[in-house]
Amino acid sequence: MLVPVGHTVGIKLFSRGIVVVKLTDGGTPARECGLRTGDVIVKCGGSAVTSTEQFQTLLQKNGSEAADLQISRRGNSMTLSVEPSQNDQGVYCIGAWVRDSMAGIGTMTYYDPSTGVFGALGHGVTDTDTALLMPFSNGSILPSTVKAVKKGEAGSAGELRGDFDLTNDLGPLYANTGSGIFGKLNTAPGTEAAVPVGTALPGPAVIRANVQGDDVREYCIEILKVSSNSTDGRDLVLSVTDPALLETTGGIVQGMSGSPILQNGKIVGAVTHVLLNDPTKGYGILIENMLDAAES
Repeated sequence: MLVPVGHTVGIKLFSRGIVVVKLTDGGTPARECGLRTGDVIVKCGGSAVTSTEQFQTLLQKNGSEAADLQISRRGNSMTLSVEPSQNDQGVYCIGAWVRDSMAGIGTMTYYDPSTGVFGALGHGVTDTDTALLMPFSNGSILPSTVKAVKKGEAGSAGELRGDFDLTNDLGPLYANTGSGIFGKLNTAPGTEAAVPVGTALPGPAVIRANVQGDDVREYCIEILKVSSNSTDGRDLVLSVTDPALLETTGGIVQGMSGSPILQNGKIVGAVTHVLLNDPTKGYGILIENMLDAAES
């Protein structure tokens, strides 16, 4: 029995190590040592790397001497030796743009009243430059209110634009997976009743979505196809049929990821992606796959 939430939340997530998002041009120390876009720098000179600022501090302490970088590359650990160089300001650097965190907006799919666990997004939080799953250290979700909508059009994804309070955590995250983000709420959300978990079938269904202010409503959709062997959060093919939602958003937009899908009074999945060439259609993940990821 799960509570289908459907309200947007702010998300802040901090990576384990720092993600290399771009290498500067030319013969830089990063390129010469074999560093690649998407690598995660875990240690520098034997010290754990916890943020971009701390990494810069380690480089300054190291100076021009060769330093071992322990990195994770698509799950594999390796060590590279880099010799930092000084820039025009006298700062030691390696010629790589790095990132240690992200913040954005998404939708909470469900809340489990028996455990306090919640699931959101239906897909993982990925780095905007590399499109790779952000290596998870810690994070939390925050209250969010939808202030505006950029309507989706063919070839251009729309988006929900909201405000969220970075100082007011609703609960900590414990995982960032390909099937969603998961955590525990500090307090139960709202007064919505829990519903059974069900199996998605082709046919009419509804999604719960928050596309204006704090208002969560149910909108009609059609499940066009169900696939049980998808591995990328595209288990369901969806079509938005609700005139009110089409008028407001044009269909599925960024920020709606995680909106719960209900069919015959049961929660069966969550919205995950939009079809760029037709925003009235998109994809969803089966709820059982989200629940499996929450427990793994």
